[in-house]
Amino acid sequence: MEGVSKAVQLFNALTGRVEPFSPADGRTVRLYVCGVTPYDTTHMGHAMTYLVFDVFNRICQQHGWRVKYVQNITDIDDDILRKAREVGESWDRLGDRYIRQFQEDLNALNVLFPSVFPRATEEIPLMVEMIQRLLEQGAAYVRDGNVYFRVASDPDYGHLCRCRREEMIRLSAERGADPQDPRKEDPLDFVLWQVAQPGEPTWDSPWGPGRPGWHIECSAMAIKYLGPQIDVHGGGSDLIYPHHESEIAQSEGYTGLRPFSRFWVHVAMVEYQGAKMSKSLGNLVLVRDTLRRHTGDAIRLYLLSHHYRTPFAYEDDGPARFEPLVQRLREAVNAVGGQATPLDLAPLRDELAAALSDDLDTPRAITVLAEAADRLLAAAREGRDVEHAREQLREMGGLIGLTVTR
Repeated sequence: MEGVSKAVQLFNALTGRVEPFSPADGRTVRLYVCGVTPYDTTHMGHAMTYLVFDVFNRICQQHGWRVKYVQNITDIDDDILRKAREVGESWDRLGDRYIRQFQEDLNALNVLFPSVFPRATEEIPLMVEMIQRLLEQGAAYVRDGNVYFRVASDPDYGHLCRCRREEMIRLSAERGADPQDPRKEDPLDFVLWQVAQPGEPTWDSPWGPGRPGWHIECSAMAIKYLGPQIDVHGGGSDLIYPHHESEIAQSEGYTGLRPFSRFWVHVAMVEYQGAKMSKSLGNLVLVRDTLRRHTGDAIRLYLLSHHYRTPFAYEDDGPARFEPLVQRLREAVNAVGGQATPLDLAPLRDELAAALSDDLDTPRAITVLAEAADRLLAAAREGRDVEHAREQLREMGGLIGLTVTR
């Protein structure tokens, strides 16, 4: 893209403020985003998260940086096993089916595919190696075939979430952990390896057959594909505690390097029918259902019309409200003008890029994009030369990730 856009500013949950961002090596952004657990995908909460990081990916590339983007798949998990039992399907076949659905949904929303898309079950040897080192360092302990991380080994535990101990205990109970487990030295200690249960898939380990805990999966995949220290770790805001907090503790314990991630970026929750949209609550609006009625561009524009750090309530008519803009953009990129004074959209193009560089201000960027389309259509009606302006509009739509402006 021609012109120079504003330097990238990004809110860092680790420090609680907006900070200038650039890759540590000045060339490659090492980005890890927590992926889905493949069952009942893909809902609008998922879509919002991956659209936000898609825009981040695009704006980083616009700044001339290469992006190495890793997004994992948590393909073994208590919820997958429960769902597989409910529907009478093997856990791995169920996962494969929903992974395909997830990929199809994101393709329909024009999300750039990650550089690496690893499955947790393919990376277990490194998880075992990491757990062994944590045990050797005294940061973990074994009880009855389970391995637990000892949070007392990390004096900074809780720094990311900024929660009191009582709040962390409450949240861990709500989000899959068992603070009452009598084998734990501390209610906040978390599972690195869990002993095999009847009827569940297992893998071999020095502590007996079992499977990895949730948190160690992401640490292993981030470190394997991006190295011991990364630029940005992202996900939904519901992952801050315990998942991301625990990732920091075990990753830094394993590598001895700090920080594990320079920036932590979290997308606020999408609500529906008065509660957070979630698989567990069942109040889902699925992308595949909505695509039967609306274009992928309208869905993208509707979701990105909300700033990523502000929770919002999804409305069923939301995508429909953006179909007229999709149509105006279609008309604008195909508009034919005349020979009069050429239209130059460079100021608006640079304003849009600056908005996205300003902590991913997609609402403002969409407003600028709409203004650009209107100006182009008006100029075409006036007989002005709009050929170059059409290319500028395509560039602008490309930064937001639209297909209609290609």
